[in-house]
Amino acid sequence: MLAMLSMLLLNFATAQQESKLQSAFLESYTQEYNKQYAIAITTLSKVYDEHSYELNLRLGWLTYLNKDYPKSQLYYQKAVYLKPYAVEAKLGLVQPLAALQNIDKLLQVYDEILKIDPQNTKANYWAGVIYYNRKKYEQAARFFEKLVNLYPFDFDGNHMLAWTYLNLGRNADAKILFNKALLIKPGDVSCKEGLVKTG
Repeated sequence: MLAMLSMLLLNFATAQQESKLQSAFLESYTQEYNKQYAIAITTLSKVYDEHSYELNLRLGWLTYLNKDYPKSQLYYQKAVYLKPYAVEAKLGLVQPLAALQNIDKLLQVYDEILKIDPQNTKANYWAGVIYYNRKKYEQAARFFEKLVNLYPFDFDGNHMLAWTYLNLGRNADAKILFNKALLIKPGDVSCKEGLVKTG
């Protein structure tokens, strides 16, 4: 009888905690919608549990919106630690890292994402952009090629692969891709400029 009573009390306490948590999340969504990011952070801080993936993920997002990038990074890193195979937490983490211009760490996170999800379009695209900006065109090409193979009629992939090929001296391939990108986004200035350079 005592064990049954203890179980009932435990279930009641858990239900109350879940209800409190759901209310805090709901309130935080309304506050986010009204751009009251600091208030939304305070709302969730009242129910914060460092072992909660969901709370760390949500607070990572809200602190990012509130432009507190170091704190956002910390919350996202906790979420990544709690769920190491969760791509969403890593995609969240790249946002404060980009804002803090921590490019080496950013590239490391994209690499971690691609180990879990090799076809991830965001990670492939942005890893390619980083290598492109570092003038490492062979490496950039591998990421953009994967993206274009997955999405042959995607503007960003075709546009960046075209510029990468142009920098590698593959002018004929670049020309094909610039023309394809112009089908998607007719009149694009960057593509027209690239097309002229292909000769």
